[in-house]
Amino acid sequence: MHYFSTNNKTTRVDFRTATLQGQPVGGGLYFPEQIPQLPAGFLQSLNRWSKEEIAFAVMKPYIGTVMEDAMLQRIVSETIFFSFPLVKINDRICSLELYHGPTLAFKDVGARFMSRCLGHFAQNSSQSITVLVATSGDTGGAVADAFYGVDGVEVVVLYPAGKVSAVQELQLTTLDGNVTALEVSGTFDDCQRMVKAAFADETLSQKRNLTSANSINVARWLPQQIYYFYAQQQWPYEVPPVISVPSGNFGNLCAGMLAAQSGLPVQQFIAACNANDTVPEYLSSGWYQTKPAVATLSNAMDVGAPSNFVRILELFNQKFPALKKMLSGYSITDAETIGTIKKIKSGDDYLLDPHGAVGYAALEQYLSLHPQQKGYLLETAHPVKFDTAAQTGYKPDVPNAIQQLIGKNKNSIALRADEAALKEFLID
Repeated sequence: MHYFSTNNKTTRVDFRTATLQGQPVGGGLYFPEQIPQLPAGFLQSLNRWSKEEIAFAVMKPYIGTVMEDAMLQRIVSETIFFSFPLVKINDRICSLELYHGPTLAFKDVGARFMSRCLGHFAQNSSQSITVLVATSGDTGGAVADAFYGVDGVEVVVLYPAGKVSAVQELQLTTLDGNVTALEVSGTFDDCQRMVKAAFADETLSQKRNLTSANSINVARWLPQQIYYFYAQQQWPYEVPPVISVPSGNFGNLCAGMLAAQSGLPVQQFIAACNANDTVPEYLSSGWYQTKPAVATLSNAMDVGAPSNFVRILELFNQKFPALKKMLSGYSITDAETIGTIKKIKSGDDYLLDPHGAVGYAALEQYLSLHPQQKGYLLETAHPVKFDTAAQTGYKPDVPNAIQQLIGKNKNSIALRADEAALKEFLID
């Protein structure tokens, strides 16, 4: 398997090079030159496969020959050691719970897979690798945890000051060693812009062996397909599901759509967005226009210029009608988010986090127009990571993973929202 740049399709690299580089020279994102198709009989025998066997079968075609099968088997085993239950909320809607990993967020899957790939590749590298990542909330904590203590890898995480939850900040800033947290006086889009500028800077590339752990990196993005197959393994209905994905940077949704093009049965995808409605507006008007991010209760989705949407466009060969046929978009307000959390907890005794609530509200709106269909939402993070008790009256139990962080000292470095400031920090 080789990967081309969405900015230059003559560029061809293997999985190892794409992972180590993170982003192609000249910008763009790496994209697989072909979409692997599921093996014959795969879906029919899915219920007999273990989680490890499914993960290996899904990821093997994307890895190619750059890694021994035994190493890939070890990596997927260490990546998906926790559960991925599909929980029935009511007769029409289920929740795929992706928060049973070490940092209580879906990003544990991509971060753990990538960290182990980089750790393996770093063994043959003469220079240490610096993982540079921007986060709107959960990515940073998942990356920090996944890479903590990995030999030959340093981690630098940029996050927007005052725009992540208290629990998310604890996960970002209470590690040390090979993990550094930079508290940026700006938005997530500022952090993302700074990271992209760093990758494009030739001076920095001579000083540091940089790679990204955002979902722009293929080793972070591609493994997110795996849990869509776990959902299919547990899906209780005959009709294919409508899948509602809380969406910010769109890597998670893009991974699901990639799985569907490989053969996973899906009726429809929903881009469930908060007030940052760049994609829903595009699906409505056909005109793609990024905009400044605005702060919401579902902060991990506060992205006005989603990087991975270019991959979704590539999946559909830039053809708007084909994309619109498979993808619906909804923008959910904070008031609707809180109302959904309260309604589902009081009526169905299920507590959603703000991102899952956006996913539920969007799915509910879609199903109201398609009464014969059923679906599931991706519950992307544990409700304890977001303080909505004052608005909803519901306070989740605090898992041990969070209790162990309470009282630890915050360790971060303040940085202005400026490309030059990040460059100076990385060089020094």
